Amino acid sequence: MRDLIVTENITLDGVIDAEGDWFGPAGEAGADQTDVEAALRAQLAAADAFLVGRVTFEDMRAYWPQRTDDTTGVSRYLNSVSKYVVSGTLDDPGWEPTTVLRGDLGDAVRELKSAPGTDIVTTGSITLVHALIAAGLVDEYRLFVHPVVLGRGRRLFADATGVRSLHLAETRPFSSGVVLLRYRTA
Repeated sequence: MRDLIVTENITLDGVIDAEGDWFGPAGEAGADQTDVEAALRAQLAAADAFLVGRVTFEDMRAYWPQRTDDTTGVSRYLNSVSKYVVSGTLDDPGWEPTTVLRGDLGDAVRELKSAPGTDIVTTGSITLVHALIAAGLVDEYRLFVHPVVLGRGRRLFADATGVRSLHLAETRPFSSGVVLLRYRTA
């Protein structure tokens, strides 16, 4: 069974909404990002499927295929990885290889998780991630915690109810002040 990994840039107060320029000190010009980029490359190497919602997919499709100056490997990865976009309205994805997932989200994701392959990663896609959490489909959270407090914005566990037990799998501080927290679901 493949793992579904939710990877998010997140503030100290739990905001994952990408609106505004809150990537803070880690994103400042001249900040050393080589250790963060290495962690991201390792994650990309371990995943052969990328799951997103339609809005995030369309934003990424408008940006990444044209990035010829990307030294991180993200553009190359996104242009070649099997992409799965959850949408009831998207007809022609226009970015291969992409499969549009329709119908019951739980059934579609469980089928994807049972198919041969390695990790499935999702990032951004706040509405989709909330639905995946509610359906109990997430196996791991990889949170790149930025040293910023916003006090507003959409949060990762905004609508969570009940107790959720998570097991710490890794903590890794980076030179920029960002900390990677990896949690496995119980």
